[in-house]
Amino acid sequence: MTDDPKTLVSTDWLAKHLKDPDLRVLDASWYLPAMNRDAKAEYGAAHIPGARFFDIDEISDARSELPHMAPPVEKFMSRMRAMGVGDGHQVVVYDGAGLLSAARVWWLFRLMGKSDVAVLDGGFPKWQAEERETEDMAPITRDRHMTVQRQADMVKDVTQVAAASKLGDWQIVDARSPERFAGAAPEPREGLRAGHIPGSLNLPFDNLLNADRTMKRGQKLREVFEDAGVDLSKPVITSCGSGVTAAVLSLGLEILGHPRHALYDGSWAEWGLYDGLAIESG
Repeated sequence: MTDDPKTLVSTDWLAKHLKDPDLRVLDASWYLPAMNRDAKAEYGAAHIPGARFFDIDEISDARSELPHMAPPVEKFMSRMRAMGVGDGHQVVVYDGAGLLSAARVWWLFRLMGKSDVAVLDGGFPKWQAEERETEDMAPITRDRHMTVQRQADMVKDVTQVAAASKLGDWQIVDARSPERFAGAAPEPREGLRAGHIPGSLNLPFDNLLNADRTMKRGQKLREVFEDAGVDLSKPVITSCGSGVTAAVLSLGLEILGHPRHALYDGSWAEWGLYDGLAIESG
């Protein structure tokens, strides 16, 4: 694979650059309750040397009732400064599932106008499988100045998604499982209707990954999107259950050089909540 510090890097690349003074590594592990995993406890037990823990649920918009919505610019800057992450840093994000929630934090940095950020391909499972060094102590951090410029074109709200569903000018691609997309399986969050946004396409995020949880590349990655009915010459809105795995699709689109894609931050946690929004099933 080709390492790209703006999208995806290998474990070999990270091991080579781990002691670079301007490298910052973030453990962005996050799991649904049904997965029965404690991200913070796992980080405390073992993580890549120097990694800081990025809490997706805490570094979010506390004003919203929806889960882990993108935080206000001021909160993002404050939290990153306290973690010692700032201007001039190359950031590498990983998670304990291989490639799941790390992509969400990659997208969040991009939303905040920071482009020197990459996901670790294969994540912590691959790092451990290769018997690379880990530690159990959180690093000592020093405040680092950060400037942020929010990129509004990276995100869509419910009104914009509703318009796209009606007009068809943007393709809406849903990263949830086929069963949840079809409305045949219950949603993990209570109170949500089952089904999908009218006119949307289904591309489960797992389809982008190899057996070892690394990202498919080149023509294989392109074919995954095309097989799901996605026209890669047209703009795309990615969606999922709560805006986490949608970012895996966004990362895949970025790797393919797609010029115009955005993420629906509220995703099904929002759309499935309100009876006034139309849904489809099957």
